[in-house]
Amino acid sequence: MNTNDLPRWATGFVLPILNLLSALLVAALVIHLLGEDPLESLHILINSAVINPEGLSYTLFYASTFVFTGLAVSLAMQAGLFNIGAEGQMYFGGLGLTVTMLAFDSSMPAIVLIPLGMLGAALFGALWSFLPGYLQAKRGSHIVVTTIMFNFIAASLMNFIIVKYMIPPGEQNTASRAFAAAAEMPRLNTWFPALGDTPLNVSFLLAIAALAIYGVMVWRSAWGYKLRATGLNKHAAHYAGVKISGMIITVMLISGALAGLGSVNSIMGSTHYLSLNFVGGAGFVGIAIALMGRQHPVGIFLSAVLFGALIQGGFDLSLEKPNIPTETFIFIQGLIILFCGAMENFYAPVIIKLLKARKG
Repeated sequence: MNTNDLPRWATGFVLPILNLLSALLVAALVIHLLGEDPLESLHILINSAVINPEGLSYTLFYASTFVFTGLAVSLAMQAGLFNIGAEGQMYFGGLGLTVTMLAFDSSMPAIVLIPLGMLGAALFGALWSFLPGYLQAKRGSHIVVTTIMFNFIAASLMNFIIVKYMIPPGEQNTASRAFAAAAEMPRLNTWFPALGDTPLNVSFLLAIAALAIYGVMVWRSAWGYKLRATGLNKHAAHYAGVKISGMIITVMLISGALAGLGSVNSIMGSTHYLSLNFVGGAGFVGIAIALMGRQHPVGIFLSAVLFGALIQGGFDLSLEKPNIPTETFIFIQGLIILFCGAMENFYAPVIIKLLKARKG
């Protein structure tokens, strides 16, 4: 028996849980070395990020962005592509959203303006992913190399565009002007006052819808079957009639569009303007979410909530425990990526041995 023979419950649930617990165990050791009680710290983190309604609202707000970047990476993985350019694609999607808002926010109602802004974000995100997809499909350029280089290009290009063209006259902040009120995504505390004065907005519901659409497309459609066949064996998929180059380009366009939509929550739902480095690493967090969630809608959602909780709870924990710097939670994110990515099958031999013993 090898790792491919493990039952779905083992690969989809047991291994991710064991990997997560391993990462948290190492994190607990680090917190102990910093002179704090790991159990007390965990209690503070959970209370701040999950139990407190306002804290939970912030957790879900962060998770809304992570769902889109996680979906962007997951969809590409289904085709055997490792798109690590969601950071740059989300950045460029934010530019498309902002250009749309600056052009039409004073002349259009919210019911038209908000979908138009989302369309701009998706189109610009897809545009930024097109060339890496084309180079992979037509020239054999490795998608990892091209997408990571496009992250740096996007950061430099956005810095130039914002500083040169978008800072209002007389302003010092490296950001565009604030959008009109019609461009603000409706917040959920309008209907659920218990959530408090938090930026959780309709983007969370859009993220849930995106997860459902992703699940139907990948596992309940003919196109999804071709997508997964391409990821499992490109040569077999080719002989079965799948146009591999077209599939790669299409997948990268959709992946980039999803990453671009991640900017909607941050910009239209919170700041209401484009700022320098507004992405804040959400594209790279999407890689961890795709790995930990095993490219499954439920797994992606739970992983996004986990990382949202780490950000929200970690912020409050660092305030209550000065010995634990905020950088500790970047370290924890790295541990999760390590155990769920590079060491994802670390516990597989043990599970295989236990299954063999049970059968014997």
